[in-house]
Amino acid sequence: MMLAEKLTPDGWLLFATRCSRMFAYGLLSVVLVLYLVEVGLKEWEVGLLLSLTLVGDTAISLWLTTTADRFGRRRTLVVGAVLMALAGIVFVSTGNFLLLLVAATIGVISPSGNEIGPFLSVEQAALSHIVSDERRTDVFAWYNLVGSFSTALGALAGGLIAEVSPHFGLTGAAAFRPVLLVYAGVGVTLIGGFSLLSSVVEATRDESRPAPKVVLGLHESRRTVFKLSLLFALDALGGGFVIQSLIAYWFYLTYKLDPALLGTIFLCANLLAGVSALAAGWLARRIGLLNTMIFTHLPSNVLLILVPLMLDVYWAVGVLLARFSISQMDVPTRQAYTMAVVRPDERSAVAGVTGMARSVGASISPVLATILVGSVGWAGMPFFLAGD
Repeated sequence: MMLAEKLTPDGWLLFATRCSRMFAYGLLSVVLVLYLVEVGLKEWEVGLLLSLTLVGDTAISLWLTTTADRFGRRRTLVVGAVLMALAGIVFVSTGNFLLLLVAATIGVISPSGNEIGPFLSVEQAALSHIVSDERRTDVFAWYNLVGSFSTALGALAGGLIAEVSPHFGLTGAAAFRPVLLVYAGVGVTLIGGFSLLSSVVEATRDESRPAPKVVLGLHESRRTVFKLSLLFALDALGGGFVIQSLIAYWFYLTYKLDPALLGTIFLCANLLAGVSALAAGWLARRIGLLNTMIFTHLPSNVLLILVPLMLDVYWAVGVLLARFSISQMDVPTRQAYTMAVVRPDERSAVAGVTGMARSVGASISPVLATILVGSVGWAGMPFFLAGD
């Protein structure tokens, strides 16, 4: 079935906000580490900043998502957009490590090109509320597809902006500041977009049932969700070694690729990732949600390990692209499975708690990965650690 047959106006608006946000994340991911190095941060400071960005996101997002079904999903999304805009403004305004650290910890800055903040959790819950159960996996597949495409276009745009900035007299850190201005602008745009959502996306509860005991926004599904969270955290721990900013930095150091070419590479990578997410719905209908998650992980990890073992940049890029072509097949299936096994009035909290688990796992890795990438003889180690 076509996507148009499955979405309400609220659904289309959620897809539009997803596209805008992921474009901004992709835009920033290619140049973020390069920008931070240019403003004078040491490599260990960059690594610490990246890790604390994810730690801060974990805390803020957990608080917002576990209260979203009671506070209001629309209000929660608006708050997240405000934090995104403010973080972008601070990053473009100063090179002071402490101020950047505060903005990265409290605000919404994506170093990986992937989702960060409360948006994904609350949007998933809202979409689950307005689409039928049998259509959920396909809608999530399209949701991830448009997100990957938007990230890809953002990565390309970020590289091109950095490439042409010197022609306008912008050099050093200044060459990357237009990217940060666009990032902050997208945050402002999202504030307006989320304000237009209708009350249909809000959570509802069966008032005939007694009020349950709630922990982190969860009641009946606590045990299931905590088990899933442990598995997701372990998976994210490995993935944190190869966030997109660090892969771009590795190619920059190893093969001296310029930002425009890096943007093109990650355009292709994210396009392939998007197609793999769309294929997940087809595969899940044939072998099941769990089998799709399990059987796409192993070849993806093997390809990741092979990237630093390649003899030249062409093979390295080729293997990386092959890895991206199957890397996202578990994402919509994981999201659909998680939404299916919990009650509707727990969905924002469930997505938030499992997202928190992934953020915790991912936040541990970048500080070590950044040091390794910048070290002679150890630059490829993050790929091996992620693949294991």
